[in-house]
This record gives sequence, structure tokens and C-alpha cells, in this order.
Amino acid sequence: MPGPSEYPCEPTGEESDALRIEVGDRGPVRVVTVAGELDHDTADGLRAALARPPSADGLGRIVVDLAGLRFCDSTGLNVLLRARLDAQAAGLRLELAGPGPLVARLFAVTGADRVLRIHPDLRTALAASEEGPAGGDPVPSGPT
Repeated sequence: MPGPSEYPCEPTGEESDALRIEVGDRGPVRVVTVAGELDHDTADGLRAALARPPSADGLGRIVVDLAGLRFCDSTGLNVLLRARLDAQAAGLRLELAGPGPLVARLFAVTGADRVLRIHPDLRTALAASEEGPAGGDPVPSGPT
């Protein structure tokens, strides 16, 4: 099993706003770990990581670990929604894991939590089967 690949992005803003992405396969699951801020300036890095062709036969799911994502704007949301459709067309399933309150609220407000399968954390996502509804159990977005 190959080691993780990194997809660093250098936005026009400060270094602390950088988006860091790592990709690695864990058996039949590709894990894309995202940390930092996902916005118009950094979205191309995630787009490229999610477009990476499967390296292993038997890959069935892509889990995007959002636990380290501090911010996501509409551009980032659109990248995730497009990746879901692309994965589906390739016979794969795209799922999300561990979005923080701000990101979970974006999913709830836009209705994306009804079409994306969202797990509370990576461990739960990896333990989940490939079966189940497209939306899964939405992560609570907190008080509105």
C-alpha cells in the first residue's frame, strides 16, 4: 500500500490560511485529509486530490476527513458536491468525516447534508459499510 501523497496549496493570503491535503488508501477506502481553509484561492488543490485516479483495484469509497478544516466557502462546497457526482459516475462513493461546527452549519444551511453522507469522525467513517442512504446521518450544526 503506497504512502500518503500531499497536495499543498499556497493561497494568496497568509501562511496560516494554507490548505493542507494528504491522500492515502486504507484498503478499499481512499482517505483525503483536509486541514486549513477551503475557499476560492485554495479549492484547486482539493479538486486535484479528489480527481486522482484510483491506484488500487477494489477501491469502493473516498472519505474526506474534514476534522482539520477551519473554514469552507461556497467554492469548497461546490468542489465537494462535484466530487460526489464524479465519484458516483466512477462507481465510488464519496463520504465526509468530522466536519467542525462552522463547516457542518454550511452543509445544513445549504441542504448539502441531505445529499452527502457525513460521519461524526474518521474512525466512524472507516468502520461504516458502503451501504446506506446517500445522505446518512447529518452532523448537528448547533444552535441557529
